[in-house]
Amino acid sequence: MPLHHHESSPLGRWSREHWVLASLFAFLALLIVTIVPGFASAMRSASANDRATLSLPLPPLVGKAAQAAGSSAWQVVRVQSGQTLGAVFEQMGVPASVMHRVLEQPSARTLSRLRAGAEIAFDLGNDGQLRGLRFERDEASRVELTLAGDKIKENVIERPLERRVMVASGEITSSLYAAGAKAGLSNAAINQMANAFSYDIDFTQDLRDGDRFQVVYEEIWRDGERLRSGGVVAASFVNRGKEFTALRYQRNGKDEYFDLSGRPLKKSFMRMPIEFARISSRFNPNRRHPVLGTVRAHKGVDYAAGTGTPIMAAGDARVSFVGWQNGYGRTVVLDHGNGTTTLYGHMSRFGKFKTGSRVSQGATIGYVGMTGLASGPHLHYEFRVKGVHRDPLTVTMPKPDPLAGAELARFRAATAPAMAQLKRVEGVRLAAR
Repeated sequence: MPLHHHESSPLGRWSREHWVLASLFAFLALLIVTIVPGFASAMRSASANDRATLSLPLPPLVGKAAQAAGSSAWQVVRVQSGQTLGAVFEQMGVPASVMHRVLEQPSARTLSRLRAGAEIAFDLGNDGQLRGLRFERDEASRVELTLAGDKIKENVIERPLERRVMVASGEITSSLYAAGAKAGLSNAAINQMANAFSYDIDFTQDLRDGDRFQVVYEEIWRDGERLRSGGVVAASFVNRGKEFTALRYQRNGKDEYFDLSGRPLKKSFMRMPIEFARISSRFNPNRRHPVLGTVRAHKGVDYAAGTGTPIMAAGDARVSFVGWQNGYGRTVVLDHGNGTTTLYGHMSRFGKFKTGSRVSQGATIGYVGMTGLASGPHLHYEFRVKGVHRDPLTVTMPKPDPLAGAELARFRAATAPAMAQLKRVEGVRLAAR
């Protein structure tokens, strides 16, 4: 009988160790299947139990929503140029009768003198009724009015002003305005400094590169915010190597500028009756007339400036003539007393003064034009002493009397801090060189 060969099964070749390991893996698999669903369920349960509900604050109500809720809803209106108070109230839907009631309040009288840029805040109810009004009475106080029925409650909030003393220095390299701006001065402060020295320095022709200045000035602050420039307290200006000093001092309730000796800087006459104009023609007895073409004495000084530029009275005077005067066109003549007169020609229009009126130095008496025989807009200015023409640029101006006695002592005591500041600025400038 033939013999047959039988192959062994793979399971038959497993050893006892193999069977033990297989049994262990099967047990672990069964255990995982049993545990995981419970674990997942527990995790879901724990997550659900840990969830919390938070109360978050909502943003404040504004606009119509605030009005509907009965809360305050202030709306600020900035007054436009030419806009009246009536127009502002009408814009906000507030009747004129309510406006008149508001104006009856003593502190609200300032509203009748509105200026462009002023702000008025209105508190309007959801029915459009005016419930409150806020506005600045002046720089140092704010007014709040509360309306309830026929009654108006007034609350004035004082807002103290702070005067901060500042210092600046600069050197002329192109123009006074450029140097002043570079030093941090406002245009108002630059103008004030220039006006203080205008009796001694002609800023149109005397200014030179290398001229320098030191300024002590004020800034007005309120609630930590700068409002404006408060004016020049003291200044020194070196022009062509000569130093001029201006110290502010209040005399008879009015601020004036004095030199170191206590003599007022303000002279009887301004050297220039127009600000920062260009000299286009000087005093010349043999000048050829630009329109007529003939040799004709030029008995004054011409200042070229744009049409409409204000022309100022060179000194305190009485107006002796206002009208048309031959080649001078629209002309004003001022009588300053003691035989001295000044003439202003070629005006485009006159100021508010009439013949016989008294005018103060610096008052606007007319505006630059080119009426009469003129080739372009300019001011023709003449200076006469007892009928004789003098060159306005070189005529000797009489000096005012200096302070004396107790007034001079008060002046020196009042201006000592400003002088110390000027010296400190000059010391810093020299140390930096």
